[in-house]
Amino acid sequence: MSLKSTIGQWYANWQGRKIRNDAGLAIGHQEKIFNELIAKGSATSFGRDHHFNEIKNQSDYADAVTIRDYEAMLPYIERWKNGEQNVLWSGLPMYFCKTSGTTAGTKYIPLTRDSLPNHIGTARNALLAYMAETKRNDFVNGKMIFLQGSPKLDKLPSGIPFGRLSGIVANHVPNYLQKNRMPSYETNCVEDWETKVNLIAEETMTEDMSLISGIPNWVQMYFEILLRKTGKQNIREIFPNFNLFVYGGVNFDPYKKKFEELIGAKIPTIELYPASEGFLAYQDSQEVDGLLLNTNSGIYFEFIPADEYHQESPSRLSLKEVKIGVQYALILTSNAGLWSYSIGDTIRFVSLDPPRIKVTGRIKHYTSAFGEHVIAEEVEKAMATACERMKLNISEFHVAPMVHPSAGLPYHEWFIESDNIPADTELFQSLIDNKMQEQNVYYRDLIKGHVLQPAVITFLRKGAFNDYMKSIGKLGGQNKVPRLANDRKIADVLGKI
Repeated sequence: MSLKSTIGQWYANWQGRKIRNDAGLAIGHQEKIFNELIAKGSATSFGRDHHFNEIKNQSDYADAVTIRDYEAMLPYIERWKNGEQNVLWSGLPMYFCKTSGTTAGTKYIPLTRDSLPNHIGTARNALLAYMAETKRNDFVNGKMIFLQGSPKLDKLPSGIPFGRLSGIVANHVPNYLQKNRMPSYETNCVEDWETKVNLIAEETMTEDMSLISGIPNWVQMYFEILLRKTGKQNIREIFPNFNLFVYGGVNFDPYKKKFEELIGAKIPTIELYPASEGFLAYQDSQEVDGLLLNTNSGIYFEFIPADEYHQESPSRLSLKEVKIGVQYALILTSNAGLWSYSIGDTIRFVSLDPPRIKVTGRIKHYTSAFGEHVIAEEVEKAMATACERMKLNISEFHVAPMVHPSAGLPYHEWFIESDNIPADTELFQSLIDNKMQEQNVYYRDLIKGHVLQPAVITFLRKGAFNDYMKSIGKLGGQNKVPRLANDRKIADVLGKI
């Protein structure tokens, strides 16, 4: 073991104990953070407008500050963007994270000096927790790659820098990691995703890559380019010491079989739950299910039962009030200046002590054209089940309703891009539909009641989803195709590609 590995393991063991201790004190940490946020927020324009000086507890806060999305916060964010001080948090933001919204167009999410450690420290903790538990630190001796946005930032007229979150974070990578980190700064600054991934492949194909990180569908694209350029059979032939894959952004289950084939081995993985609004959770163990909720990092969480989300006065639960297995919409209040902010994600708890979650989908991304309210977790499980049974490797998929077919009953249409079409497409279709009926009683009733016909599968050619993303200017980076839609805006384009 090298000196670097020895020191790194010692530090990981120490930090691992701290992570476990913090996890056991999650409710107390949340109460402390809530009080700190209200106290500091009282001196802001938002705090004065919402009478923070009168808030004594979470119930008072819920009465004073309604749930809000980006559009509702936009007037305050615009004032902050224009250089007004102390609007949503003390002073001005360090950065604005530029991100694409589904309803609000481009969003500018504030990142403050107080919230930056949440993003930097949590990514570090995920790796340290892995090292502490497994005693594996071999990845620290090789090269590491993070497929991410450009670190080159622009500035607003007020002088505040803005860019993609991954690009902002890239400017704060610790010096001790810089010499092992790839690609080069110049390549990382390339905006066109296809050009960038090709350059990354050229730069890394002769290096000793040990850790690779990114959204699975874009990492898959990188792997496929590497194999084409080198003529090798799998990634381990190119990178024999590649032994850790770190990912986030989408459910990895539908990609697992394809990745094992591309890599040529089954390697350990770490799942992350980062967002522009905050680094919310991470996988802290290889032995238990779920992601550890980030309860001691400047974020106060509230949870709305998903079936109440669209009600006028939904329940707003604290961490000590949640239950295992219930679908919740995730609400954030944080030292980034976000107050009762709906991030748009749904989660469910798989453990309460410590609090571990599964990300189940988007509150706005669902299919319920007939009252079935199908969520992402359900379609991902159905797809994973069918792919495992049929030994099928998929690249991407999307589900949309067909409300007015030219003949017959309405149905859900599944657009699937895969390496090959199964020999028995009817069996594949029935596996998916049966798993959906097993998980969703409303969907089952619609099928049994002859309101819907079973799912219809449409296989797409290789590269179809990348072509779709390219057509809307969202190829690469942190962009991803929604698993579900309640209309056919995406489906109609995919059907023509």
